[in-house]
Formats: sequence, structure tokens, C-alpha cells
Amino acid sequence: MANQRKITNLLDLDLQGMEAYFLEMGSKAFHGRNVFKWIHKHGVTEFDAMTDISKRLRQQLQQQASIELPKLVYEQPATDGTRKWILELQDSQRIETVLIPDDGRNTLCVSSQVGCALDCSFCSTARQGFNRNLSVAEIIGQVWVASRKLGAAPSNIVLMGMGEPLANLDAVISAMKIMQDDLAYMVSKYRVTVSTSGIVPALKRLRESCDVSLAVSLHAPDNALRDKLVPINRKYPLEELIPACREYVKGDKRRKVTWEYVMLEGINDSLQHAKALIRLLEGTPSKVNLIPFNPFPGTHYRTSPAERVEAFRMRLKRSGIIATTRKTRGDDIDAACGQLVGKVRDRSSRELRMEKTGNIKLGVS
Repeated sequence: MANQRKITNLLDLDLQGMEAYFLEMGSKAFHGRNVFKWIHKHGVTEFDAMTDISKRLRQQLQQQASIELPKLVYEQPATDGTRKWILELQDSQRIETVLIPDDGRNTLCVSSQVGCALDCSFCSTARQGFNRNLSVAEIIGQVWVASRKLGAAPSNIVLMGMGEPLANLDAVISAMKIMQDDLAYMVSKYRVTVSTSGIVPALKRLRESCDVSLAVSLHAPDNALRDKLVPINRKYPLEELIPACREYVKGDKRRKVTWEYVMLEGINDSLQHAKALIRLLEGTPSKVNLIPFNPFPGTHYRTSPAERVEAFRMRLKRSGIIATTRKTRGDDIDAACGQLVGKVRDRSSRELRMEKTGNIKLGVS
């Protein structure tokens, strides 16, 4: 029996990869650029609609290539305009993508893995465990879907959804290159942000491979506490993480490391913690983003009172550190990352059982 030809999902290819693919086909690199633009800038997924390439080439593509996108299966809007989308992948796994509108900007929060292996103690996604990495197509597919829903590319993109981006570095780098490409989504390098819990060796490679902004899930000013909240700290402690982050932004005066700091009542929110954080960040261009904790079922953590968050913020500000408190967005929907996927998965199972007895099944709302 003859071997079947492998079908290539063109969403997996950044511009350089697309050009190389067309050269391997015996075509021209500029045909790859044209198809890349059709897919990402114009949102076209049917080869027959790509009218500036020959009919013969279109037929060839239909035989050996595809454009396979994640499927939008559920949308949950909030009263403040925040939208959570659940996307289903080819193997029926599901991920979350979140759109946050704010002052004329649209920030898209993109997932990089199904679940997460890092087991941060305050994170809803961690409770689901880790299933697998996302492909380039599954990462950039979230941007494609959002752009079609919006009618334009999002103005800001953060790799801050389900998963640890630096644990899926190759796919994340390729996807972020597509996000920035002039023939695709044209998002500025200062408006694409990768958020990590601190996989130190990957930071150097990220800096060398893709010019994007950096956010770090810090959440504690010392190793003892961070070991409990963010277990990856036991492998890459603050003595390694802070210098690596400082090196990442070195040489670009516009760059600052954004430190994500979830405020947990009685855990990390005292003025003593604020003073320790000030000492820790000395000499590093920094912005601290204080995040009110979003409770989820089964957690023992509580949200810090607003006055304590403000006192913490003002202490940082007096020391010269830029500090902001993240607005609570989408608080009338499932706010914790990964929480909606779990609820919809449970609901899907229930409704599938109901469907077998004659009731309807879950669809896009």
C-alpha cells in the first residue's frame, strides 16, 4: 500500500516557514507570502478564494495542505464587555481565550497549553492538571478566531491564558512571530507579552529569538513563600530569576518587566511583604501589577481587602516603583483561568447524556 501524503496545516507555519513550504512544492516564495496574507490578514481559509495564485497551485494545495482552525463552541460575555471563549481542538480538547476591552483597546489573553503542569497553588487551571502543549496552529488560531469576531486584530495580545508559555517555547515563538508580522496581525512587539512563572533557561532563548514584552508571575518577595505559591521557584529561585529578567530588558529603555502579584489575604499582602518586594526589585526596570485574587471552588485563599491592596500599592509607589491594581473584569462570569472550561466540560457531559434521551446538546451561545 502506498504511503499517504502528509497533510500540512498551513496555520502551523510562520512567514519563513510558509515561504520554505512553497519552495519545497516547486513554487515561488512569494506565493507563500500571498497565502500567508490571505489566511491571517484577510481571514480566508478556502484555497479557491485565493484568487492571486494559479488554479493549478490551488488544486495542489487542496491535495496536500489544509487550514484547520480551533472551533468556537461556547461564548460567555460579561456585562463589562469581557468575553470568554471556549475553543475545541481537533482531538476534542478544549481551551479558553479571553477578550478584555478597555479604553479603546482590545487585549486578547491566549492559551499555550491544555492545562498546566506547574501546579501554582492559587490557580484554577492547575487543578485540571496537564494534558499537552498546543501547536502553533492552535495558538495562532485563537488570534484568528478573535480577529474574525472583532472585525480587526486585537491591539494587545498576552500569552497569559491556560498553560506556561515557556514550557512550549518553539510553538509560542512561531505564533508570536505571526502575531507581529506585517502580512498578518501587525501587533507591535511592545504589545505582545509573554507571561511566565519563571523558567529561567528559556528566557535567554526567548530574548534571542523573538522581541516581545515580558511579564513574570511573581506573587511573593522571598523564596520561602514563593516555593509554596509557585513551585517552579524551587528549581529556579529568585537569585536566578531576577538577574535573568534584568538581562531580558537590558539595552531597551522602553522595556520594563511586569511583575504579576496576586493579592492573597494574610499570605502576601502586608506592608512587610511590600518592603521586601521593593528590596527584591531594586535595580530592575519594573512595573508591578497587583491582581485581586479571583476565588474558585475548592480554594482556601481569600481576596485581600481593597484598602490593603491600596496600601500595598502606595508603599511601592513611594519607593519609585510603578504599581497598578488590575481592574476586576468579568466578575459576573467565571473569572479564574480554566474555570469556564471545567464548567462547560461538565455541562457538555450532562447535556450529552440528556441528548441521548431526547434533549438538546451544547452549542455556541
